[in-house]
Amino acid sequence: MQISEKQLALVNDRIKALIKADSFYGERLKEAGIESVASAEDFNKLPFSEKNDLREAYPLGLMSVPEEEIVRIHSSSGTTGLPVIIPYTKKDVDDWATMFARCYEMAGLTNKDRVQITPGYGLWTAGIGFQAGVERLGAMCVPMGPGNTEKQLKMMEDMQTTVLCATSSYALLLAEEIAKRGIRDKLKLKKGVIGSERWGKKMRERISKELKIELYDIYGLTEIYGPGIGISCKYDNGMHYWDDYIYIEIIDPETLQPLPDGEWGEIVITTLVKEGAPLIRYRTHDLSRIIPGECPCGSKFPRLDIIAGRTDDMMKIKGVNVFPKQIEEILQEFPELSSEYQIRISHLEGKDTMRIYVETNGTVDFLDMARRVAERVKSRIGFTPLVKVVEIGLLPRSEKKTKRVIDERYQ
Repeated sequence: MQISEKQLALVNDRIKALIKADSFYGERLKEAGIESVASAEDFNKLPFSEKNDLREAYPLGLMSVPEEEIVRIHSSSGTTGLPVIIPYTKKDVDDWATMFARCYEMAGLTNKDRVQITPGYGLWTAGIGFQAGVERLGAMCVPMGPGNTEKQLKMMEDMQTTVLCATSSYALLLAEEIAKRGIRDKLKLKKGVIGSERWGKKMRERISKELKIELYDIYGLTEIYGPGIGISCKYDNGMHYWDDYIYIEIIDPETLQPLPDGEWGEIVITTLVKEGAPLIRYRTHDLSRIIPGECPCGSKFPRLDIIAGRTDDMMKIKGVNVFPKQIEEILQEFPELSSEYQIRISHLEGKDTMRIYVETNGTVDFLDMARRVAERVKSRIGFTPLVKVVEIGLLPRSEKKTKRVIDERYQ
């Protein structure tokens, strides 16, 4: 989707603001001799920004307005080094709430809904973003935050919550607990707004079936406001994103060249009106595509397909490049298996080994199941993994995001 004249004008406003502020990215634009862009071709020559670049700007090198205009900071994970600190102005916070309220409206929420928020608060963008959208919509917010499943379920029942906001991992944990306790008929849940991690078709179906709710997939990342920059509609045919606030392009992650609509590649985002820390051509490393054509819902906002994974998710096993999504798609072909799995990669006796742990009920032969899964992986991907079948519920569940790939070679 080529950048429009209106979007180009907004990009030029951000370029001027970055250069004037002499911020981290402003310095980079100066070094590249860039003062403005006059066409889509010019835009495609702008330098990319990456998470590692943003870490170099720690703590406040991304700040592009005077400090007295900053009302809040958020931070991305610092698990692999310095965290990224993102400063927000009052307008940024307001714009984010507006986008999030649009997401809720796209999911059919009204001010009569009661919305239970389970993602984390604090430096993480999720909890406070979900809450700001609820308040902007005028619905009732039940700001639980993460964990304490016992209390979550009590409040869900007592408050007659109609909408659950959660990671897919925690939504599944809650769904299994509700089924175990047999309390679904006491709840008023109608919808789930789910985000923060990639989730497959089987997991979606399990959550929807157990909770008897409509599910909406929400998208976002800390560097670009947070969750709320896009969401699926009732037709569940991609996520509409707000192209008056962000411009999205899809690039080939190897050649870094823009790809046409419909082709899969890496999502690159430019913020069009963000003040505190504008970002230009930010490489998210998320893999998706822009869905061409119009959506049956009638919305004119463009659509991203599901997040298929990340460019840095790739595992190299015995010389073969493998993405977790490939394993997940194979496992989905076996109706006897649950949605949960875990991949462990280790280096034993001079060679790489992949172990895949899967869950099934007690009605199948575990050894036969393991053999069939291993054979299917071998035929599709080219090597034979070790497959271990366990009973449903034995693999770890998470109140946040589930870690499905554990590479023990680098531990």
